[in-house]
Amino acid sequence: MTHWVRFENEGTPGFGVLSDGQIAVHEGDMFQGPVPAGDSMALDDVMLLTPCVPGKMIALWNNSKSSAEKQGLEKPDYPLFFLKPSSSFLAPGGVIRKPASYDGRVIYEAELGIVIGTTCSNVDEARAAEAIFGYTCVNDVTALQLLDADPSFPQWARAKGFDTFGAFGPSIVSGADISGSAIRAELNGRERQNYPVSDLFMQPAEIVARLSESMTLEPGDVIACGTGPGALPMKPGATIDVIIDDVGTLSNTYENAS
Repeated sequence: MTHWVRFENEGTPGFGVLSDGQIAVHEGDMFQGPVPAGDSMALDDVMLLTPCVPGKMIALWNNSKSSAEKQGLEKPDYPLFFLKPSSSFLAPGGVIRKPASYDGRVIYEAELGIVIGTTCSNVDEARAAEAIFGYTCVNDVTALQLLDADPSFPQWARAKGFDTFGAFGPSIVSGADISGSAIRAELNGRERQNYPVSDLFMQPAEIVARLSESMTLEPGDVIACGTGPGALPMKPGATIDVIIDDVGTLSNTYENAS
């Protein structure tokens, strides 16, 4: 397994491979033949950024068997998705901010993130699997009471698109077999979500193949695979951790708008 990270050191961004607290710095393009630069940096000496800069984040709804059963929903015929804007992206360690314009509940959603490595459009599952660069942790934060604030139009993009509502990282793990992994959320150290990747109706290769029918997927794009049961509101001052076996731990705090 290879853990790819992006970082900032004295105002200069870079990327590399993280192992045992050291980052082997690389040059070029993370997704197209990156080359070792020959030097390394201690993780403690840099600030982690989001592990890639997606052109788009596609997030799925109703892709958990256990959640669907709890809500009385059926498996969708096609991935049900919305898009999160680039302004929502938040690095590991960053602060999730409650919007100043909103006074309702804000919930976390622990999800597996697929990171695309090669451009693909209208591909089958075999080619879709080859287009997956790796996996990351995603917290698909939601202003819950905005979803159905207007009964004529469910507001998925608004409820999930606020600044800081698209946290992901800390790394992109390539070469990992996540088929047996569990996806967990811990709120202030207390486990609130715990469901296996096998709970997802649609697995990563199928998700990529089906979404490629609707839009061209490009290197760095992130797909959030949908969440399982247990997503709950956060209170200011809370720490929320998204933990995925063999992928990593994404940790963020939650505060009121500054």
